[in-house]
Amino acid sequence: MTKLINSLNFAKQLDKEDSLSNYRNLFHIPKDVHNKDLIYFCGNSLGLQPKSTKSFINKEMKDWANLGVKGWSNAKNPWLEYHSYLTNEMANIVGAKPLEVVVMNTLTVNLHLMMVSFYKPTNKKFKIILEADSFPSDIYAVESQLVHHGYNGDDGIILWETKNSKNKYQELENIFLENKNEIALVLIGGVNYYTGEYFNLKKITEIGHKYNSIVGFDCAHAAGNVQLNLNKVGADFAIWCSYKYLNSGPGSLSGCFVHERHAYNNINRFRGWWGNDLNNRFNMREPFQTIAGADGWQISTPTILSMAAIKASLEIFKDVGMKKLCEKSTQLTSYLEFLLRNLNSTKINIITPKDPASRGCQISIEINDANKKFHENLTNLGVITDWRDPNVIRCAPTPLYNTFEEVYLFVEKLKLLI
Repeated sequence: MTKLINSLNFAKQLDKEDSLSNYRNLFHIPKDVHNKDLIYFCGNSLGLQPKSTKSFINKEMKDWANLGVKGWSNAKNPWLEYHSYLTNEMANIVGAKPLEVVVMNTLTVNLHLMMVSFYKPTNKKFKIILEADSFPSDIYAVESQLVHHGYNGDDGIILWETKNSKNKYQELENIFLENKNEIALVLIGGVNYYTGEYFNLKKITEIGHKYNSIVGFDCAHAAGNVQLNLNKVGADFAIWCSYKYLNSGPGSLSGCFVHERHAYNNINRFRGWWGNDLNNRFNMREPFQTIAGADGWQISTPTILSMAAIKASLEIFKDVGMKKLCEKSTQLTSYLEFLLRNLNSTKINIITPKDPASRGCQISIEINDANKKFHENLTNLGVITDWRDPNVIRCAPTPLYNTFEEVYLFVEKLKLLI
């Protein structure tokens, strides 16, 4: 990016030079009562709907109407294999091999399924490391797993403090040294939902494996946002949702990664008929034969209509590619950070890392002496962001559909309130 300038004309010029600008036209942009586009910086909570989503779902609706149960084998996209239509592109997005990825269930359900298989506590080795300010659902899941295994949740969880830490990875290793052979699992958010920090996943994995601990990542705020390279990172497992940066609709399905080194292992898991080998699946009286790879963790019949929505979004990602998306993401957040710092206001504090390599398309702004009324006033000015108590606004200028002009206008509206 050229030297940044604090002006509307400069922002508009950046949009003219943006090779991805036309992708905005592929999405429905929410509007205000005057039919004017809202500034939607909330893709880190719920991504916008691709205009193609309806047609992808309608294809399956039509086959359902015309074929009924025969749609499982005779639909244009036979439903029996539908989950596999998502695998290759989802694997590309998270930097994995197709064998390692499956789309199934929802996020916390998949987290529980992964812990069923990979969290194997003993009387001595049972503790779990979470980053401080983990997403609450991760904490609840971990607490319940600890209790399920007969441990006290408070005693079993160790929080890794990362905010404002200059030597966070050394401090993570220090946790292992202080809790000798007691750490069974490291579970970290790939991108922290609160601060927007993108952690060094490979470094975390190396530390965890050095001390013979399982390493897993919740990539809900990372998938479709940053280049994950999960296979090379070497984590044992990862899970993510598809309704944030992957734009698949509210409450849609989750993705799951299991590293290829576990693909053919006889790992304990909760079983269901969709994880049974397809050649044997409908032989109801035959013993369970696990499918190799991540597919073997499936339990239930897939939800085709939700998968159709995911397929619509993945077609867009396939066309763009993560490399270009991440390049624009860096440009958007860099411009937003530049404009915010130009305000020279003591009322705001950016808590997202300054290094673009350590964040995705999110800037979290701490508003001093503010409460949720501040966020309501910002919303009334036509800006959709996410408020997190006690005083943080999470802003996600998303490269598929947000513009540099919107970044400029957002800061101008923020200026009216501080």
